[in-house]
Amino acid sequence: MYYKSKGYRIFSVMNSAFLIILALLCIFPMIHILAVSFSGRGAANANIVGLWPIDFTLESYDKTLNNINFVRSFFVSILRTVLGTAIGMSLIIAAGYALSKEYHYFKSRNYYIWIFVFTMMFNGGLVPTYLLISNLNLVNTIWALVLPGAVGVYNMILMMNFFKAIPKELEEAAYLDGAGIFSTLWRVYLPVSMPAIATIGLFTLVWQWNSWFDGLIYLTDSKKYPMATYLQTVVVQQDFSKISLDPRDLENLSQRTVKAAQIFIAAFPILAVYPFLQKYFVKGIVLGAVKE
Repeated sequence: MYYKSKGYRIFSVMNSAFLIILALLCIFPMIHILAVSFSGRGAANANIVGLWPIDFTLESYDKTLNNINFVRSFFVSILRTVLGTAIGMSLIIAAGYALSKEYHYFKSRNYYIWIFVFTMMFNGGLVPTYLLISNLNLVNTIWALVLPGAVGVYNMILMMNFFKAIPKELEEAAYLDGAGIFSTLWRVYLPVSMPAIATIGLFTLVWQWNSWFDGLIYLTDSKKYPMATYLQTVVVQQDFSKISLDPRDLENLSQRTVKAAQIFIAAFPILAVYPFLQKYFVKGIVLGAVKE
């Protein structure tokens, strides 16, 4: 036991209260969406649903899961997220590993770092980027969503700094045992870098899942829309044709409950992934963020 001053105890209580309030502000909107999705047509249209469903019903989920447009976009998002995360993490790890080497190992290291940093501050612009994607014949393909943002420079810098923090003795021991560059990366660096890999992988996964603007730009066929783009057309643009409700269903359902069900289902995969990566998250984001 050790002594805690009165000021320290007051700070702890206020800090805990602030974090609890902040957490509730983040959780309440999702609980409200869930409650609306389970509510009946009248309560939802009257906007009287709070944090608990009124006139509980599962009809909105039944119609959502039987909506071919929604289901198709869900699987497009899964494909996009898997491809984007796999390709992005492969490139981030490879670039971070190479740029983490000291100058006498990789003499052009600083030039490449500045090239990467330059892309963080400036980009080609929307129209030139679209022309490039069009000239590469990637328009209306899944690769138009995956390849342009494959290398997250900020994440690459975090990965590079994490690799630089790994003791050089481990690498030297691997070289003495006959390991090459790729073998050292695979057998030495990756196993001890799981906190950083899990954290950066989570960033990449969430970005791929939530990205919607590129779908509107590069996809001309709405049947190829990922989940985020699909929801943007339904919720923001108010294009209700993609909800696919039969007129007879409107007697028991409202577009609001169906939209709420779609939003919650779309958010659920990311919510399900977080608990498994939480133990790596704090450690991973701190390590690698304090060195040049």
